[in-house]
Amino acid sequence: MTKLPPSMTAQDALLAVMVAVSASDENVRTSELVAIQRIVNHLPVFADYDPDRIEQVSRIVFDLFEEEEGLDAFFGLLRAALPEKLYETAYALACDVGAADGALYEQELQFLQEIRDELMIDRLHAAAIERGARARHMTI
Repeated sequence: MTKLPPSMTAQDALLAVMVAVSASDENVRTSELVAIQRIVNHLPVFADYDPDRIEQVSRIVFDLFEEEEGLDAFFGLLRAALPEKLYETAYALACDVGAADGALYEQELQFLQEIRDELMIDRLHAAAIERGARARHMTI
């Protein structure tokens, strides 16, 4: 069983959801890692976040994904650490990381659906968030 930190912060949970989307297709791409780093470095929600925690939180996600009931544990961890007001933020960050490489693969799409369901993101709000991510990551 994965050893969880004494308490996962809301920022840890936001980071965890980004790492999880990147890992969901079993191929963590450089563009996704760069997107995660950029988000952590620049978004106000991470203003006082300790970047040394990135490796620890990432390891927790990878360890959970190797366990039989790890996905349930992952979503339980997210719901416990995230205040409801950050559910849409978590989904938006997940969409940005998923779109960072210019394509969403089947496993990533399925995982985003699970995030929407687990965090009870309204379908209309989800569509707007997804459209925003698609627009930000469009290429010429």
